[in-house]
Amino acid sequence: MPHTETPGTEAAPHPRLRWWTELPLIVLVYACYSAGRLLVRGDVSDAVDHGLAILDIEKALYLNAEHPLNRLFTREPWIGVPADFWYASLHYVVTPAILIWLFRSRAVRYRAARTWLMTSTFIGLIGFTLLPTCPPRLLDAGHGFVDTMAQYSSYGWWGGAASAPRGMGGMTNQYAAMPSLHVGWALWCGVMLWRHGGTRTAKVAAVVYPLGTTIVVMGTANHYFLDAVAGAAVMGAGLLLTPFVLRAAARMRTRLPARFAPAAAGSANAAVPAPASAREGAGSAIVSGGCQTSAGERFPRQREQRFGAGAEPDPAPSDAGDETPAPAR
Repeated sequence: MPHTETPGTEAAPHPRLRWWTELPLIVLVYACYSAGRLLVRGDVSDAVDHGLAILDIEKALYLNAEHPLNRLFTREPWIGVPADFWYASLHYVVTPAILIWLFRSRAVRYRAARTWLMTSTFIGLIGFTLLPTCPPRLLDAGHGFVDTMAQYSSYGWWGGAASAPRGMGGMTNQYAAMPSLHVGWALWCGVMLWRHGGTRTAKVAAVVYPLGTTIVVMGTANHYFLDAVAGAAVMGAGLLLTPFVLRAAARMRTRLPARFAPAAAGSANAAVPAPASAREGAGSAIVSGGCQTSAGERFPRQREQRFGAGAEPDPAPSDAGDETPAPAR
């Protein structure tokens, strides 16, 4: 039995993606994220309390891997310096590179992947707002952490304010540590490489990149282990919400043009004249000079029709009441 669709319920086709529309969208979303992250700094004392509470939870659960990693990165520059470059650079390079790769070679998967990344990023911004957290490197030195970004700042462009360029520390929120979107974005990159890479090298990179990022954020004292766990949880929440966001966007694409369609159709119909047959069927018979009469209306001295169907009238007008010829018409 052939499948038929009810009119008006057909799925709206996705518009073709264009780089000149995608690039401004991504830049706008990242700008909103960065601005929001900067504005929701929160109270410093609250951020320190949150950081110490996370550290206490990790010690109670024997999850405190930050201290040994940080001591290793501090003691061995050949590990610490590349780790600082990794932390300061790769999320700005790898994430956009995978987005571009998906856009060019996996366009069918790109829309969902991009939506997943953006949705998770905004969820992370909510986390920064509700739970400002002091990273380990900004705790008092008595807690045993060393800021490797400050220690090795002469090797790179960063200063003592995390990965911000030297002299621009005021342009970043250093208390936006929970969740770690460095780890979240790296996990997204790993999933994309694993699912769509298709080669053994891509699958190895899919495992190494998020795992290495998790080690780097702890070894450089920029995040706690639970920050990394929260970053992975944020990506999971974003993945679950992605179908709903896609459906909402599809409804907006179909409903917004429909608001203007009736007015445009009405103006178009008013400009097109009705067919002659429709005008004749709707109105009365047309008489000489374009005048119209209603049903039953008679002109002066108009005679009633006394002939049957097909009968011809007598040429002599002898039925006039005063037996005088009718005036010529």
